[in-house]
Amino acid sequence: MKKWVFGLVLSCTAQTQMAQNVLMTDSIQEVVVTGTGTQHLLKDAPVQTEVISGRQLQQYAGKSIEDILSGLTASFAFNENDMGSHLQMNGLGNSYVLILIDGRRLHGDNGGENDLSLIDPHNIEKIEIVKGASSALYGSDAIAGVINIITKKHREQGVMVENTSRFGSYGDIRQHNGIALNFGKFSSYTNFQLQHSDGWQNTSEEALSQTEYHITDSRNKTVNRHTNWQIAEHLTYQLTPKIELYADGSIYWKRIYRPCGKHPGVDVKTYDMQYNNASVSVGGKWKLNETDVITLDADWKRHAYKYVYTDTTLTDGYVNGRFTNYYPYFPGDVDLQSDQRLTHITLKGVFRLPYQQQLSAGFDYRYDWLEAPMRVNGGKATDNTQALYVQDEWALLNPLYLTAGLRLTRNEGFGTRLTPKLSAMLKVNDLRLRATWSQGYKTPTPKELHYQYVRNMNGVLLYLGNSDLKAQTSNYFGLSAEYSIGNLTMTLSGYYNKVDNMIALVTIPASEAPGDLIVQYDPRRVRQYQNMEDAKTYGVDFTARYQTKHFTVGGSYSYLDSKAHQYDTEDEVMKEVTIDGMAHHKANWYATWNHDFTKCYHLGIGIYGRMSSKRYYQVDGDGKGYQIWRLSTTHQFGKNYRLEAGVDNIFNYVDKTPHGLHLGTTTPGTTVYASLTIRFNKGKKLTNKYKYNLNQRNNEEN
Repeated sequence: MKKWVFGLVLSCTAQTQMAQNVLMTDSIQEVVVTGTGTQHLLKDAPVQTEVISGRQLQQYAGKSIEDILSGLTASFAFNENDMGSHLQMNGLGNSYVLILIDGRRLHGDNGGENDLSLIDPHNIEKIEIVKGASSALYGSDAIAGVINIITKKHREQGVMVENTSRFGSYGDIRQHNGIALNFGKFSSYTNFQLQHSDGWQNTSEEALSQTEYHITDSRNKTVNRHTNWQIAEHLTYQLTPKIELYADGSIYWKRIYRPCGKHPGVDVKTYDMQYNNASVSVGGKWKLNETDVITLDADWKRHAYKYVYTDTTLTDGYVNGRFTNYYPYFPGDVDLQSDQRLTHITLKGVFRLPYQQQLSAGFDYRYDWLEAPMRVNGGKATDNTQALYVQDEWALLNPLYLTAGLRLTRNEGFGTRLTPKLSAMLKVNDLRLRATWSQGYKTPTPKELHYQYVRNMNGVLLYLGNSDLKAQTSNYFGLSAEYSIGNLTMTLSGYYNKVDNMIALVTIPASEAPGDLIVQYDPRRVRQYQNMEDAKTYGVDFTARYQTKHFTVGGSYSYLDSKAHQYDTEDEVMKEVTIDGMAHHKANWYATWNHDFTKCYHLGIGIYGRMSSKRYYQVDGDGKGYQIWRLSTTHQFGKNYRLEAGVDNIFNYVDKTPHGLHLGTTTPGTTVYASLTIRFNKGKKLTNKYKYNLNQRNNEEN
C-alpha cells in the first residue's frame, strides 16, 4: 500500500511539473515543419504558420476535426453532408487545400469533398496550418494552403494502453483505443476509432425551388444516421542508429443510413451509402549526420464509394461507362459508384550548406486511378504526374531570412510547368515581418474531366465533366506582422490570391448538354465543370492571445472577399459569379482558466464562441449567418485519468432552412457531451515514463 501511495504521489507531481513545462513552452518552444518542410521554432518560422497546440486541443475537447478547426480558427468554413465535409479555406474549397497526416496526404475524396472522419481527433498532437499557395513544396493541391495533422508519438518504453469513450446528445458516440509497444529497436502503435450518430432533423419542410415550399412532412434529415470505424497500425524499426524504417496500414468503413419518406423524387430513398477505404505505406529515414537526412515514402490508398440497396429499385445499367438498359437491384445488393486509388512515392533530402544555408530537394511520383462504371465515360480514367523540387533557406543576412523554392511538374495530359515560391522574414526585436509570393499549378482531376453524375433531389440534377478543361494557375501574395510583448501575442496578415482558369461547377443550358442524356433523364438543372475566366480571393486575418499561468484569452477574425467572372454562352456576356461558400466575416474567441487544486487534480474551464456572416452560393440560396457558444470543462486525475464534459451551442441556435437549400450550420441546437480517458503504462521502471524531455520531443521530426 505504501508503494502504491508513493507511486500515485510521484505520478501527480510529475503531471503537475509537466503541465507547468507545457505552459511555459507552449508558444515559445513550439517547433513547426509544414511551412518549409524543415524544423523551425514557431516564432522564427520563415513562412507564416498557425498552430493549434496540444494544450488547446485538450482544453477544447472537440469531437471531430471539423469541430476543432471551425471552433479554434476563423480561417475555415464547413458544409457537411452525406458526401463528406466541404471545407473552405480563405475562400477556396476542398480541392485547393492539401490535408496531410504526419506530412503524407489524406486520400478520401468523394464528390470533391474529403471524408474527414478518417482523422481520429483523439490521436492528434497538434495541427499546423500554412495559408497560401505552397505548390513549390507540396504540389498541385496546395493552392489555398496546407493543413498538417500531426499525430501523437508514443515513445514510453514498455506497454501503453489507452481508452477514450465519449457520449453526447443524439446518440453521438466516439470511441478511441490505442496500444503502444516499445521494446528496444522495435515499436508499434495500434489505433482503433469508432464514430456513430443517430442524426437529427431540424425541419420537415422541403424546398422544391428557392421560392416555393410544397412539402411540409419530409422525412429527410439534416444529418443522417451514420456509423464509421477505422483500425490502423504503425510499425517502426531502428535498423541502425542512423536508419529508421516504418510500415503502416489502415482499414476504414462507413455506412450512412437514409430514411425513406412518401414523396417520390424528394424523400423516397431506396439505398444507403457505404464507403470502404484502405491504405498501406512503407518508408524510412536515413540520418547522414547531425544535420543532413534523406527520407523515402511510398503510399497506396484506396477510397471506394458504394450504394447498398434497401428496397427493390429499377435503375440504369452500364457497360464500360455507357448506358445499356434498366437493371433491377434488390435489398442487400451492393453497387460500386466509384473506386479511387492513389499511388504516391516521394524521395526527399535535407542538407546543410555553407554560409548558413539549408537545401531541400526531392522527387514526387503520383498515379491516380478511377473506376466509376456509371459515372465516367468509358468506365475508367487515370492520371499520371511527376515532379522535381528544390528549396533553399538562407539565414546569412540575419536578421533577414530568405526562402526560395522551385517545382517542375509534368502531367501526362497537360505538359510541364514551373512554379516558384519566395518568402522573406525580417526580425526586429519582438516583431516579425513576413512576406510571401508563390505560384500554384493544378491540373484537372479525372472526375472533373470525365464525370457524369445524376442526382435525384427535388427533381433530376445532371452533373457533367468537361474534357476541354484547362490547367489552373495562381499567384499568391501575402504580408504579415507578428508582435509579442510579455504574455501578449498578436498577428495581422493580408493576402491576395488570383486563380486563372479556376474550375467550378457552373449551371449551363440543357441545350449544351449531350442530347442522349437530356432525353434519358429530362433534368431540371444541368451543371458542368468549367474554367472561369478569372477568380480572386483577398482578405485580412487577425489573431491575438494573452496567456498567464492560469488564464488564457484570445481569438481570431477573418475578413474575406472574392470575385470571379464566367462567360455565359447563352446570353453571350461576361458575368460576375460567386465562389460558392464565401462569407465576408468569420470570427472565434475563447477564454480558459486552469488550476491545480491538489497534486492529483487539475481543473480546466473554457468558454468558446464562433460566428459567421451569410455564406453566398450561385444556386439554391445562401447560408444564414450564425453565432454559437460552447462551454467545456476538463478534469485531470493524476496522469492516467481524464474526464471531459461540456455544453455546445449554449443558446440553442438552429438553422431551419428547408431541405434542398444551403444551410449556414447543421447544428441541432444545444447538445451535451462527456468523455472519459483511461491510460495505463507499464514500463521497465516506474520513472521511465516521467523522464521525458519536452524540448527534445518538440524538436523531433514529424
